[in-house]
Amino acid sequence: MTDLAAIAAVLQPHRLAVMGGFAAQDDPALPKGTRTLLLIGPAEPGFWPHLTAAREWKDGAPDPLDRWSRRTIGQVACDLGAKAVFPFGGPPWHPFYQWALRSGRAWDSPVRLLVHDQMGLFASYRGALALKTAIDLPPQRPKPCDSCSAKPCLTACPTDALNAQGYDLPACHAFLDTPKGAGCMNNGCGNRRACPISQAYARLPEQSAYHMRQFHK
Repeated sequence: MTDLAAIAAVLQPHRLAVMGGFAAQDDPALPKGTRTLLLIGPAEPGFWPHLTAAREWKDGAPDPLDRWSRRTIGQVACDLGAKAVFPFGGPPWHPFYQWALRSGRAWDSPVRLLVHDQMGLFASYRGALALKTAIDLPPQRPKPCDSCSAKPCLTACPTDALNAQGYDLPACHAFLDTPKGAGCMNNGCGNRRACPISQAYARLPEQSAYHMRQFHK
């Protein structure tokens, strides 16, 4: 299958979507024979209800999201004659941050988090498909931060733990342990939520709360 629309149709029932890609022939960081890499992420609205209805979420075993991703994207890869790669399960770790930048649909934001043209600062990838065929990809898009005059991500953190100068991880964790930190714990990082693109992306607070719990263990 060499058509991007057809691949998107295979992903859609799983509430997944192609979130970028690039031509990758002879790239040593990818499985041998890869000619196109497609980055796969949640398709909203609908991803979280779909995931939480899956058997991995209900069986009580650890890492339900990663196990669901491995099963689902792995099966899609088999159906397409591709190979699935994931941002978890290392070391070694696949360079998803660099791959996202190569896709032309994600960039280094003012606070250094990835910002995606559709997901905003909620950028996340559940896996990637390494295809042995070359497929046509849309042209790269302009970086949205360049036309964002307000740049609310720079000032949204209540403790200034995340700003243009870097990330103070201990200060962030300390804030999350306070009553005032409940807003970030229950709804997601305030910096991520402040991004105008994030606000237009239909990610449920329940999903953000899950990721915050995993981060703040």
